[in-house]
Amino acid sequence: MRILVTGGAGFIGSEFVRSTLGGELPGSAGTRVTVLDRLTYSGNPANLAAVADHPDYRFVHGDIADPVIVDEVTAGQDAIVHFAAETHVDRSIVSAAEFVRTNVLGTQTLLEAADRNGVGRFVHVSTDEVYGSIEHGSWTERSPVAPNMPYAAAKAGADLLALAWHRTRGLDIVVTRCTNNYGHYQYPEKIIPLFVTNLFDGRPVPLYGDGRNSRDWLHVSDHCRAIQLVLRGGRAGEVYHIGGGTELTNRELTGRLLAACGAGWDMVTRVPDRQGHDLRYSLDITKIREELGYEPRVAFEDGLAATVAWYRANRPWWEPLKSALVPS
Repeated sequence: MRILVTGGAGFIGSEFVRSTLGGELPGSAGTRVTVLDRLTYSGNPANLAAVADHPDYRFVHGDIADPVIVDEVTAGQDAIVHFAAETHVDRSIVSAAEFVRTNVLGTQTLLEAADRNGVGRFVHVSTDEVYGSIEHGSWTERSPVAPNMPYAAAKAGADLLALAWHRTRGLDIVVTRCTNNYGHYQYPEKIIPLFVTNLFDGRPVPLYGDGRNSRDWLHVSDHCRAIQLVLRGGRAGEVYHIGGGTELTNRELTGRLLAACGAGWDMVTRVPDRQGHDLRYSLDITKIREELGYEPRVAFEDGLAATVAWYRANRPWWEPLKSALVPS
């Protein structure tokens, strides 16, 4: 199989590429991978260093909103796995234009090229944030989207475009929506690597509001395994939820990170809550479990310990990225 992976130099995309070329995902042996990545601040060639010399790997530096490049890299592909997106909520609140350009117009450009070039399958990777906030229970794939923030709205727009292309043009589209990811190679503006690397340097960690906001945590390797299951066996035109099975408030997560780094609550600084901060996300994963046999395999305690150990051992990877972050 020949697949195009957009955003393959990012956190989740690079894990998918490394795991695919390493034959670690079910049915991935012999897959030829082309990565298309613009290498914005969160796209990092170092994330793909382990496969840089693999004979079945090709990297193309380009923008998913550029129709010329997208048409060239899409031709001859059997499938597209579309990770490329602007994802940081705080950045979207400050400036939403790049989120609309990449997440909506970029997805439109990919869909048009996939249709024109006869791509067999298009997996559009999305997020639970498109649903807004849920006080009790869990969303199913039939729940309506109701995003509250610019990032989530741009992703919801991309989701709806993808599903519309399936209905109107017959394109083989599958949409996945996941909960919060964590693991190695995650850009250190996200909560787990931000807190861990701050604590390593003896710096305080910023906790939004009262810390009651609740999220489900999914290890990146489980997420990529689920995407592979959807790529190979998901039904066209369907949405599949992917979760990790560990729901924690931000305060509970902070406590675990402090313990993992040998720090106390005196290292926590309370900061004003984010505008429009969704209180709780929760996905029902019954559908992907029953149809494709997905279950999360990485226990949160084990995954978190491994993640902290990775950041402790890989300061040369994250330290330059932290120095480039603009203080909030």
